[in-house]
Amino acid sequence: MMFWKKKKKENTVYTAKNILHAVPGIKVVIKTDLGNVRTNNEDAASFFRVENMLQEKGCLLIVADGMGGHKAGEVASKMAVDIISREYFKQNNGDDKEKILSKAFNSANKKIYELSAADETYRGMGTTCTAIVIAGQAVYYAHAGDSRAYLYKDKKIVRLTEDHTYVQELVKNGDITAEEADTHPQRNVLTNAMGTKPALRVDTGKSALLLDKDDKVLICSDGLYDYLDNDELAEVLGYESLEQAADYLIAEAKRRGGKDNITVALAAHTAAVKEAVLKLTRDIDLPKLTRDADLPNTLT
Repeated sequence: MMFWKKKKKENTVYTAKNILHAVPGIKVVIKTDLGNVRTNNEDAASFFRVENMLQEKGCLLIVADGMGGHKAGEVASKMAVDIISREYFKQNNGDDKEKILSKAFNSANKKIYELSAADETYRGMGTTCTAIVIAGQAVYYAHAGDSRAYLYKDKKIVRLTEDHTYVQELVKNGDITAEEADTHPQRNVLTNAMGTKPALRVDTGKSALLLDKDDKVLICSDGLYDYLDNDELAEVLGYESLEQAADYLIAEAKRRGGKDNITVALAAHTAAVKEAVLKLTRDIDLPKLTRDADLPNTLT
C-alpha cells in the first residue's frame, strides 16, 4: 500500500473566490478560503451543466484538493476539475452515470500522472477529487482521496463517501474507532489520490435517498470537516440560505484553527431562488456548456 502526505503549500498571492449559480430547480453555492495558515490555495471546485444534456447527464459538482510541490497541487486540482467535466459530458454510455464518472476520473488520473512523470516541476503532484451528479432527484457520486460528499435530508446528514486514508483502513480493520480516527495524528495520510500512480481506485455509487426540495448536497475539502462534526454540519445545513451556511462553515473552521484551505460546495433543489445570483459563462470545448467563473469577493 502506498501513502501520500499532503505537503506544506508554497507561498503565492491568492484571493478567495465565491460562486453562486442557479439552474431551474437547482441552487449552487461554492466558496473557498485560504484558511489561517496557508498562503496558496490548492483547492479547486466548480459546477457544470450542458443545456441540451440536462435530462441525460444532469448537473456536475466537483471539489478537488491538490498536493505536491511549488504550485503543483493547484495544477493537479484544476486539471482534475477541467478534465472530469469534459470527459463526463463527452462520453456516451447511456444512463450509466457511475461508469461515465469512473472513466472520467481515470482519464484525469492518467493525464495528471503523465504530466507529473514528464515534468520535474510537477513531480509528485496529485489531488483528491469528489464529484456529484444531480439528475432530477437522483444523486450519483465518484470519489478518490479524502474530500467528502454528504446529503442533508430531514434534518440529518448522511455521508456518501468513504475516505481513502490510513486511519480509515484502521477503522475498517477494527484497530481504532471512528471517534478516534477524527483526532488521529495521521488522519490526513492518503492511501489513494489522483495522479500519484498509473492506476486509480474510484469509488462510485448512487444515493439510496432522493434529493427532494429543501434537501442539500455538500462536498468539502478536509479543511472543513477536520473542525466540524456531523451533528454540527447538519445544524448549519438547516439554514434556509445556502450562502449563509457556506459563510458560517468557513468562518467556524477558521475560528477553530483553519490550518488548511477550506472549500465548501453546496447544492439544493429549490422552487424559487430568493438570493441574488451571479453567473458567467465559459466554453470548455463543448457546445452550450455553462461553467461558473471566478467571481469577486463581494457579491451584490
